Amino acid sequence: MTFARAAAEALDLARDLIRCPSVTPQDAGALDVLEDLLEGVGFECHRLIFSHAGTPDVANLYARWGRGQPNFCFAGHTDVVPVGRRESWTVDPFGAEIGDGRLFGRGAADMKGAIACFVAAATRFIGAHGKELRGSISLLITGDEEGPAVNGTAKVLRWAAEHGEKIDACLVGEPTSAKRLGDTVKIGRRGSLTAHLTVHGVQGHTAYPHLADNPIPKLLRMLDSITAEPLDSGTEQFQPSMITITTVDVGNPASNVIPATAKASFNIRFNDLHTGESLGKRLRESFDKVQAALGGTYDLAIEVSGEAFLCPPGALAETVAEAVESRLGFRPEFSTAGGTSDARFIHHYCPVAELGLVGTTMHRVDESVEIADLETLTAIYEDVLERFFSRSGPALAR
Repeated sequence: MTFARAAAEALDLARDLIRCPSVTPQDAGALDVLEDLLEGVGFECHRLIFSHAGTPDVANLYARWGRGQPNFCFAGHTDVVPVGRRESWTVDPFGAEIGDGRLFGRGAADMKGAIACFVAAATRFIGAHGKELRGSISLLITGDEEGPAVNGTAKVLRWAAEHGEKIDACLVGEPTSAKRLGDTVKIGRRGSLTAHLTVHGVQGHTAYPHLADNPIPKLLRMLDSITAEPLDSGTEQFQPSMITITTVDVGNPASNVIPATAKASFNIRFNDLHTGESLGKRLRESFDKVQAALGGTYDLAIEVSGEAFLCPPGALAETVAEAVESRLGFRPEFSTAGGTSDARFIHHYCPVAELGLVGTTMHRVDESVEIADLETLTAIYEDVLERFFSRSGPALAR
């Protein structure tokens, strides 16, 4: 594969990736597509398969061109969410069909399109500057981002550190653009805590409530105790933390029976005023007060998928913003809004920022992206590399 062809075919590469039905944790050939192309232009590729008790094996890829420093890394994931109701799609979810100037398919926005763009950008840049480039370009691709995220990026980063692979800056291709390409660069993310609350009572007849212990009023009071007042008012870089109740379940099919248990689940997206630990303590304190007033017992299970983090605007974020402004004529907004991403692992190792395609259709039926945006994003990524290595002194000899 020549440099010119690889660079020109971001669309073709995106289509090849979409045609791989890589629903987490299946790879379905997506990494083969990337590895074949990258090895053909001189990348050293490492296929890394990780597993953990109770979780399936996950295939990941770390690829690097060059051995010098600095090492600029593009990061992303080839795994996608399920298609949902297949009959609701107007196209084949894995057909990579084109229509009305758009590329359709699961993963087009999140985030096989961006992977195709940064592979094309890296290949184009190496083709133009490889002889004088003293630094390195690497790709960290996981197959576990949309799932438990325990056998993906976090373990690849540990492997890289153990094998002397120092990453100096990382750009993640998540679909950060909100309304138009390039309008948002993520420089941090909120934390995410999911809690499962079970309140225990005593089953009984509704005609004799004094002989039972109804857990439902206690559950409702507990939920009210944590949602009646906001957790905070936000910070300069973060939105206010938010609690969202996702389910309340009694599982009671009978109208004349008081249930023995009542359950609820909720999610907290929290800013850097909190940690998972401090929120867990706060929740238990609130629930203990209700328990002391109303009696009964409860269980609380908490899962923290990521802590809030912030990479204050610096050289990397400015480089990305300047590349966007140079290509599109406007400066992007720095933001920490939205869900979690694998940047929550990467920021422990190096500065990280996120820029990708427009995400309005991600995870939805008929997921799609503008074809023109693929080439524009490729040009932005290439501009980022130009600026990054030009500012790295001897990394790009002139």
